[in-house]
Amino acid sequence: MEILPILSTLRRNKVGALLIGLQIALTLAIVCNCLSVIQQYREQMARPSGMDESNVFSVLNTWVGQPDDLKSRTAADVAALRSMPGVLDAEATNGFPLGGAALVTGISLKPDQKQPNASTTEYFVDEHGLAVYGVKLIAGRWFSAAEVKDQHMGEDESAASVVLTRSLARTLFPSGDALGQVVYVNSTSPIRVVGIVERAQSPWTGGGASPFASSVENSIFLPHQFIGSFASYLVRTRPGALETAMGAVRERLYAVTRRRVILSVSPFREIRQRAYQSQHSLSILLALLCALLLTVTACGIVGLVLYWVAQRRRQIGMRRALGARRVDILRYFQLENLLIAGTGAALGIAIGVAGNTWLATTLILNRMSIGYLAVGAVVVLALSQVAVLWPALRAAAIPPAAAIRDL
Repeated sequence: MEILPILSTLRRNKVGALLIGLQIALTLAIVCNCLSVIQQYREQMARPSGMDESNVFSVLNTWVGQPDDLKSRTAADVAALRSMPGVLDAEATNGFPLGGAALVTGISLKPDQKQPNASTTEYFVDEHGLAVYGVKLIAGRWFSAAEVKDQHMGEDESAASVVLTRSLARTLFPSGDALGQVVYVNSTSPIRVVGIVERAQSPWTGGGASPFASSVENSIFLPHQFIGSFASYLVRTRPGALETAMGAVRERLYAVTRRRVILSVSPFREIRQRAYQSQHSLSILLALLCALLLTVTACGIVGLVLYWVAQRRRQIGMRRALGARRVDILRYFQLENLLIAGTGAALGIAIGVAGNTWLATTLILNRMSIGYLAVGAVVVLALSQVAVLWPALRAAAIPPAAAIRDL
């Protein structure tokens, strides 16, 4: 049995074995947690917003000076946008999914409730909102023109009706139908639920330690015509007409009046890319970190085993002289490395679980699946065996004469 001689040899070289074991443990723990975070970021980046993403673009507009006729200016802009070739509909709004701006409030089932039942994003829309956003109405109805009230920036206008997302409806009414129910949005005035849409993501991605991570799909639509010195115009086009409409929108709006600054004209795909830029960048950095750690670990194993081969040259030569075959020498170093790597992997699993528990509580991330640890352990063990192969082959090539060459 070669295990006992290997353990005896490792006791005489315990510092090197300990360092490699710790390196393997830390590598496994870090790589598994990094891969888990990367997967969660990928799931976030693939999350649908609920909008007709391929046919929507936004125009960020601000007025020069302090005009008194904001309502008529906004109405003229929206009418001009709706009349453009290829445009299905348009409206002025306070925000939209992944847009980075909107109001966040609490929603309750009782008036003057100290602790709201959920947090939610408020989107101000008119009767055109369903067509502009492209969200899917799965129950109830949308707003009529008679329900829409003017909502000036900074004012808090109450509404009589509201449309919820399915996620928020389930949160508020887990055991019943939300349609027809009464809710309260930062006021004592009751608001009747008239419709439910499938999905409408918040303006924020809800990643990392964001306070909106738990309510990323909790949104409401209120029948308000948003009027302010700074507004987002949301435009939905027919399929294939997006680029043409975006190219002509500045000229169309400046034809209405030039007393404005158009800050940006952005397709929704670009808005999505900006919203998830941090997750995308962090995923790349974490992937590079994993690759670097695995490379350093492999190099450490190669260096240590080469050092041990040089140290044991005479002993290897004596074993060869006593009849040991090359495959026996190769198997010896592979088994020795497997014992070190296996011990390091077991320690790495424990460190990985502890590290993931800390990440889950600190960064509001999901717990890592045990599958990542299992796959990570197999990968690290396989890598260590591959890394030791070249030094082991060099050891197997040592001739029996090496036993007396240095005497």
